[in-house]
Amino acid sequence: MTEVVLWDYPKSSASYRVRIALNLADVAFRIEHVNLLEKAHRSPEHLARNPQGFVPVLDIDGHRLTQSLAILDYLNTTRDLGLLPADPRERAKVQAAAYAIAVDLHPVCNLSVAGHATQGQEPARTAWMQHFIRPGLVAFEALLAGFPAAAFCTGAAPSLADICLIPQLYNARRWGVDYEDLERINAAEASCKNIAAFQTAAPD
Repeated sequence: MTEVVLWDYPKSSASYRVRIALNLADVAFRIEHVNLLEKAHRSPEHLARNPQGFVPVLDIDGHRLTQSLAILDYLNTTRDLGLLPADPRERAKVQAAAYAIAVDLHPVCNLSVAGHATQGQEPARTAWMQHFIRPGLVAFEALLAGFPAAAFCTGAAPSLADICLIPQLYNARRWGVDYEDLERINAAEASCKNIAAFQTAAPD
């Protein structure tokens, strides 16, 4: 069987999502660290893996995959993870919640974006992160109100929304963003903390 390899940076939200999904799928994998702080993602070797110079990159089933959401879709389909409902309307609702973080919030809080916008200077960089993360989480909480109250974001089991949320909460804590008042988010985080697949995927 071909070894599964994940090119990864521990604090990358996108990589964190993929680690969670691989763990949920019970897929054994080897991590190759790509140090973003040392610009290893811009090296010729990594650009040959992913011309965008991003992590994660996943080698699995004889394929090389990039873009975390595409990788999550592949794992969900090939490993039957049940991250999205079968019903088209409910599926779209869960995707919308997940994308509110992965597509709208995460990119503006990417270190390269924040660093360019603030010249990497403090306290401007922290202020930038806080400016976007807190409102993004408030909006996500409001989206969760469209689902019946449950242990996880959108139901009784982890969904794509939970996999996108948990790495963002790690970033919220890193940048001093308070979300203690967001009840649905806190409930989902507490439930995910009890699952080994989420625990072992954490950067720290």
